[in-house]
Amino acid sequence: MNLDDVSKFPQIDELNMLAHIEGLPDQFGSAWDLGSQLSLPDWAGIDRVLVAGMGGSAIGADLVAAYIAPYCPVPVMVHRNYALPAWAKGEQTLVIASSHSGNTEETLSSFESGVENDCRLLVLTTGGKLAQMCQDQDCVLWQFEHKGQPRAAVGFSAGLLLAAFAQLGLIPDPGKEIQETIQAMRTQQEDLRVEVPAVNNPAKRCAGQLYGRWVTVIGADILEPVARRWKTQISEISKAWGQFEAIPEVDHNTLAGVVYPEESLAKITALFLRAPSYHTRNRLRTKLTKSAFMLEGLNTDFIDAQGPNPLAHQWTALHFGDYTAYYLAMAYGIDPTAIPTIEMLKKDMAGSM
Repeated sequence: MNLDDVSKFPQIDELNMLAHIEGLPDQFGSAWDLGSQLSLPDWAGIDRVLVAGMGGSAIGADLVAAYIAPYCPVPVMVHRNYALPAWAKGEQTLVIASSHSGNTEETLSSFESGVENDCRLLVLTTGGKLAQMCQDQDCVLWQFEHKGQPRAAVGFSAGLLLAAFAQLGLIPDPGKEIQETIQAMRTQQEDLRVEVPAVNNPAKRCAGQLYGRWVTVIGADILEPVARRWKTQISEISKAWGQFEAIPEVDHNTLAGVVYPEESLAKITALFLRAPSYHTRNRLRTKLTKSAFMLEGLNTDFIDAQGPNPLAHQWTALHFGDYTAYYLAMAYGIDPTAIPTIEMLKKDMAGSM
C-alpha cells in the first residue's frame, strides 16, 4: 500500500486509532494534571512498591520505573501475574493495581492478595470489577475516563503513576520535565503526521523497512521499556510478529545467535533505540552491536530519541514507535484496533472459570 494515499486510512482504521496516537502528548499532560489534583493518604514508611498490571496497563509502570530509578529510594517492581510474591506484605508495601478496564483477572487476583496481605493499596482504573472491589475495601481509587484500547491509554497509566510517586515524596516533582517532554513530542510529531509524505516522514519510512520482516527492537537504560512498547504495538496494532531485547544483556547471549537459520535471519530487521541519556558504555555497546548484526547480514537501523531530558527521550521514542506500528498496519491493510485473537482467548479463559 502507498502510505501517502491517506484517503484509504479511514477505511482500514474505522475506529480511529490514529486519533489516540495523535492525542498522546495531550493525554500524558492531562493524566499528570489529574493525578496532581487527586489525593493520597499520608502514607509514611513505604519501603517497596509493586505495580500489578498487564499489557497496556503495565507498560506505563515499566516506563515510570525506568525513569525514576536514579531518584527513587525504594525498589519498584512491575508484576505481570496472579497473586503476589511472598515479600509483598504489610503496610511497608504499596501495591498499585493498574487495570484499564478494571476486569483484568490477573490484576484482580493481585489486588485480592494485597488485601489479604494487609498492603497499602492504590487502584488506577476506568471502572469495572476492580473499582467496585476497591470501594468495597475502602481503598484509594484513582479513576479516569478513557474510551478505547488499554494500549491507547499509556499516557494515563504513566502520568498518574508519576503523580502518585511525586505526592508520596518518593521522587522530585517532575512537572518541568513533563512539560518539556510534551513539547518535544509535539515538535517531533510535525514530521510524523499522516499528511507528511514518506520522503519526509521517518515513521512511514521505518514502517516500510519493517514490512514483510520479523522485527526486533533493542533498547537500553531509559529506553528498555520503550523497546517493549514497540514490540507490543507492532503485535497489537500491526498484527505482526515482534520481539524486544535489552542492552547490555543482548551482548551476553543474543549476539551469538546471528548465524542460523540463515533464511530466517535474512528476514529480520533489528531496530536499535538510542538516547543521549544512555550510560556511556551502553552508547558504545549499541553502536558495536548494531555493527555486528549488520556484518552478519541482518537489516539494522538506529532510532534516535529527541528532547532535552531523559523523560523526553523516553516518550519521543515511544511516540515514534506508535506511529510506525500504525503505518505498518496501514501497509498490511489491517485494522489497528481490533485484536480478535486476544479477545477469543479472554472468552475461553472466562468460560473455564
